[in-house]
Amino acid sequence: MPTRILLEGRPGSGKTTALRRLVELLPARTATGFTTEEIRQSGHRVGFALETLAGWREVLAHVDLPGPPRVGKYGVDLGVMERLALPSIRPAASDETKGRLVLLDELGRMELACEAFRDAVITLLATDTDVVATVHAHRDPFTDALKRRPDIEVIHLTPANRDALPGELAARLQRPRTGEKPPFQS
Repeated sequence: MPTRILLEGRPGSGKTTALRRLVELLPARTATGFTTEEIRQSGHRVGFALETLAGWREVLAHVDLPGPPRVGKYGVDLGVMERLALPSIRPAASDETKGRLVLLDELGRMELACEAFRDAVITLLATDTDVVATVHAHRDPFTDALKRRPDIEVIHLTPANRDALPGELAARLQRPRTGEKPPFQS
């Protein structure tokens, strides 16, 4: 059975940092997906950039973008979701999904404004793919439904667990699934 984890936390709790640390701790495991990062000017947050694990980066949301949609004071460029996020989570036609790892940062309001992204997440969860995603703590019909799924484990990211959690998750993700042979064993 694939591993499905949602790291839930409030803004600034360290969700992105934990996910990036997890990537660093899994060098033997090929992961796809994306992270988001604040864009700051003169000490003030003015937007967010989306960066794929393959290194492609674009501005997802910014105070100077007109939208729609708008999330708070930010206009969101849904084209970034379609150009970068979707290809980073959908398997290529030749990819086998078994044993694949997809990391998503984040299942938040800006990202979920893209209907194609929501559909891709549902499709991804129907495959035999390990998924670790960060998710906002506030209520949302889409993420609330994900949190209730029996195949998903919700882990609350806190100051007490955020430093140790990436190592614990890496150890879990490196173990073979029940009924599978460990890597490199004949």
